[in-house]
Amino acid sequence: MIGTRLGELVERCGGHLVGDPNLRVSGIAPLTQAGASHISFLSNSKFRAQAAHSQAAALILAPGDDAIVALEYAGARIVTPNPYVYFAHAAQFFAAQSEIRPTPGVHASAVVAATATVDPSASVGAHVTIEAGAVIKAGCVIDAGCVIGRDAVIGAGTHLFANVSFHARCHIGRRGIIHSGAVIGTDGFGFANEGGVYVKIPQTGRVIIGDDVDIGANTTIDRGALEDTVIEDGVKLDNQIQIGHNCRIGAHTAMAGCVGVAGSAIIGKHCTFGGAAMVLGHLSIADNVHVSSGSMVSRSILEPGQYTGFYPLAKNADWEKSAAIVRNLSALRDKVRALEKTLKTLTNQE
Repeated sequence: MIGTRLGELVERCGGHLVGDPNLRVSGIAPLTQAGASHISFLSNSKFRAQAAHSQAAALILAPGDDAIVALEYAGARIVTPNPYVYFAHAAQFFAAQSEIRPTPGVHASAVVAATATVDPSASVGAHVTIEAGAVIKAGCVIDAGCVIGRDAVIGAGTHLFANVSFHARCHIGRRGIIHSGAVIGTDGFGFANEGGVYVKIPQTGRVIIGDDVDIGANTTIDRGALEDTVIEDGVKLDNQIQIGHNCRIGAHTAMAGCVGVAGSAIIGKHCTFGGAAMVLGHLSIADNVHVSSGSMVSRSILEPGQYTGFYPLAKNADWEKSAAIVRNLSALRDKVRALEKTLKTLTNQE
């Protein structure tokens, strides 16, 4: 069977192999769908029964699960402290084997300014526009329809999928990924109100993005008004996220889809934000803060931890009753204070 030896996979990714190192596997599949040519993984102990009865040729699993699963499972096993991370590395390995790299060079329909610099090893697709002074470094892949603004810099090995807009003077580091429809470096939402009429404030900063940053489809990152918007190394942004002007997102922070971050918010390192979480502007969030899905961050968070800010889902009628109670809490508080005052007066008279 054509595929990869388990021994080779372990040599590349680590882990302790229990079984035949010469056994070949051709890819990764879920526990319930894996066959004799697949490797699968167990990252949640509640699925031990599925793992034990899986038809996979080999399993990736943690030491705590191995002894129990091995009682019924007869295949090979790769034992590792973090099976999910091992799965990610193994998946990268298998994907690389079947990857078709674009041919270096510039497509005939691309428009490249005379003063732009495109490394010979880069691949520039159809109908790409690269404006004056832009720099495309070694090994970059710029897919069809992308626009690279003047004096922008695309770091080595970075991949822009189709129809990305990367505006003037913005920078991204090495090995970045920007998915289709993302817009980097649009004007921030800056206006001054003069007698009810809004006057635009020029947005003269940039967007500076570090190494190993992933940016999802249709995500928008605004350029700074005066200072730069900064996305540090290793940040992972899902689809349809909005990052306002002058924000700073700390290294290795991850945000799920539809998160919104208003202007000038400063977010620390190794934070996570669940889907549709919102962060108001000009706030500071410490390192290692984890915000639950749908939460609204309306004040700065100075200590690490898990934060949640939404009312639990309920039937509409029950929610309306609760909302009515909440609206009357202020009056109820005043009544309680008055009763406490009366009680104290009566107690002192005794």
